[in-house]
Amino acid sequence: MNQKVSVVVPIYKVEKYLARCIVSILNQTYTNLEIILINDGSPDNCGTIAKEYANIDSRVRVVHKENGGLSDARNYGMQYVTGVYTLFVDSDDWLDRNMIKELVQISGAYQAEVVQSAFYYAYEDYLLFDNRYDHQKTYPLVLDNKSLMYELVRNNVVKNFAWGKLYKTKFIKDIPFKKGVLFEDVFWAHQVMKQVKTFVCITNPLYFYVQREDSIVANYSLKNLDIIKGLKERHRFIEEYYPDFTDESYKVILKTNLIHYNLLLKNRKKDKGGLHRKEIHHYIKDNYNELKKAIEGDKSLKRELFMFVIHPYLNVFSLAIKKVLRKVKMIPQPIGLKRIELSIDTQ
Repeated sequence: MNQKVSVVVPIYKVEKYLARCIVSILNQTYTNLEIILINDGSPDNCGTIAKEYANIDSRVRVVHKENGGLSDARNYGMQYVTGVYTLFVDSDDWLDRNMIKELVQISGAYQAEVVQSAFYYAYEDYLLFDNRYDHQKTYPLVLDNKSLMYELVRNNVVKNFAWGKLYKTKFIKDIPFKKGVLFEDVFWAHQVMKQVKTFVCITNPLYFYVQREDSIVANYSLKNLDIIKGLKERHRFIEEYYPDFTDESYKVILKTNLIHYNLLLKNRKKDKGGLHRKEIHHYIKDNYNELKKAIEGDKSLKRELFMFVIHPYLNVFSLAIKKVLRKVKMIPQPIGLKRIELSIDTQ
């Protein structure tokens, strides 16, 4: 099986990481690639670096555009895609050299429209692997459409990220990413997955998801609230097309709202007049009955909801107490991620 794979890489202010990313794609054991590098108006040397690789490998194509954000860059790159498959790679991340080969083989073996790889959270000198759901050296997990959508809503096994997945191009060609938002994948993924009959997860981590201090998710801003907008938009979709998963969707929305209420409280100077906290508070109160029903079997979340409705600060105080108790080992720590030291050869 040697069908062309298009690798779409949006680029913006990543000159420190870009060479590693590009080299990891060029060094893939699967060689029938077209690598589309989209210079999204990057003010540093990214455009020059990308051009250098285009000069030494004919599979690389560099296109330049004015800065429009990640969604706009991905959409722009898609017009150049000619491969049977498409893979999105963020320009500060990198790939295991066998990633594309394994994903293509799995897609062919299972006739899957989308194949997802497990991944590492990559820090400067170590990796974290989420083995709560992904177990290395286990067989692929094959999901039909309904199971896929359930897992997508839960975001445990099937992730909302656009990257780390091999797509049959025809399924995503006409579904653009929403411009001007953070967490654009949350607005996009369910629209793609609605068309998918067979989705396969492989639990071997083949994608290295870099954690940067200067990344858009590391520094909290009001734009981070876009994820709540995305989840609410997806919820309306779930109510219409997958009503059996409405409760699960409400549960995710509640968890996310509670997290962001606490983050807004910590960054209260950015939330002038507490307007965004009030919006979260009103949403939870207005949907209290639906949320309570959705979390019926989750004692911990049920307790958080109850305290939040009495007064949001009561829940914040409770979480702070729980954190202290964990620190002094009076209650157990939550199940964490597996840490792997990062050798020079791994980078």
